[in-house]
Amino acid sequence: MARHWRAGAAGLAVLGLTLTACGGAKVGDTSSGAGAGSSGKCGTFNLAVNPWVGYEADAAVVAYVAQHNLGCTVTKKDLKEQIAWQGFGTGEVDAVLENWGHDDLKKKYITGQKTAVEAGQTGNKGIIGWYVPPWLAKAHPDILDWNNLNKYASKFQTSESGGKGQLLDGDPSYVTNDAALVTNLKLNFKVVYAGSETALIQSFRDAEKNKKWVIGYFYEPQWFLSEVPLKKVSLPKYTTGCDAVASKVACDYPVYDLDKIVSAKFAKSGSPAYNLVKNFNWTNDDQNQVAKYIAQDKMTDDAAAKKWVDANKDKVDAWLK
Repeated sequence: MARHWRAGAAGLAVLGLTLTACGGAKVGDTSSGAGAGSSGKCGTFNLAVNPWVGYEADAAVVAYVAQHNLGCTVTKKDLKEQIAWQGFGTGEVDAVLENWGHDDLKKKYITGQKTAVEAGQTGNKGIIGWYVPPWLAKAHPDILDWNNLNKYASKFQTSESGGKGQLLDGDPSYVTNDAALVTNLKLNFKVVYAGSETALIQSFRDAEKNKKWVIGYFYEPQWFLSEVPLKKVSLPKYTTGCDAVASKVACDYPVYDLDKIVSAKFAKSGSPAYNLVKNFNWTNDDQNQVAKYIAQDKMTDDAAAKKWVDANKDKVDAWLK
């Protein structure tokens, strides 16, 4: 969702037919979410889907337009971020729609192996940080300054935090700077993983409803902030290069201009799906709306995408030029 780069803490494995991906999908498994529609001149479009609902919203809309406007057969593949990039060289992944920084992967797959290329920005601004529920910020305004966190550490203790305050992170595959920040800022906290984006959201929802002490990693764009407007804790200001050495990070996260990455082969294929990916651009509000349809309103990806596409014909037409 660090997200210094967002995901991939599970480590890299060799890409292959037996490689397990998020949600039980495997790279090479073409049964994962194949869409309807004639292949036409587009053919098959292999779209990676990383494990957070904002990305799911991106994928839902791009897949819907590719199927219904371009006649593509879309195969969605639920994959952790670093695993998805491995698929560029094999042809098993054509596009990643929401990349959070990942200078490490760009160096490996774009500069080094030359199996991937950049395909422009999504239009989304990515913000990562530490957040608390609104009730807590109102009751203790000074908690929004990291210098005061140790003062309240005992209030955040849980059975999992070993006598320290708990700093709640999300999916263990999200790469974060949080453990280094806790150490380098000399905070009496321990990073504990909620396990998923859904679990992280539920913890914050429960904390606001029942006035519980929770502090944790969160991010924008994210539809949940319209339901519970979490308050961001001020960390030491980000400056260029302050996060260059992961173990020494003692600064806030940067603002990310989220971008798209595609396989080099896909970029040269002449597929109309490539032009769609390259032209795809929307706002945080656009993504949050579709994500809300999926996560809160419980709409299917196709239904959520159709509702947004029908209401935003001008934007879709621009992508299709």
